[in-house]
Amino acid sequence: MPSRRARYCSDACKQRAYRLRQVDLPAIEADQIRADLRRRRQVVVHTIYECPACEARYLGARRCSDCNRFCRALGPGGTCPHCDEPILISELLES
Repeated sequence: MPSRRARYCSDACKQRAYRLRQVDLPAIEADQIRADLRRRRQVVVHTIYECPACEARYLGARRCSDCNRFCRALGPGGTCPHCDEPILISELLES
C-alpha cells in the first residue's frame, strides 16, 4: 500500500472494485418466475393469497382461516426474512 489511508493495494484492485459496483442487476420478470414454478409444480406453495374480507395474507393457503372465505391470488412471493410475514417478490424488489 502506498499510504496508510489508501483503500486499495493497486490500481487494478481499484478498477475491479469500481466495475463490481457498476454491475446492473438482471431484470426479474414475474412471468418467468411463474413459468418456472409451474414447471416445478409448486405454484400454489409460492403464491401469496389475500382474504377479501379481512385482508390477511397467506402463503400457499387458498382459504382464510378466520373468515372461511376463498382468498384472491396476489402473485409469487415468500416470507419476509425479518418478520416471517408473507411478502410479494415485487414488494421486495421495490424497496
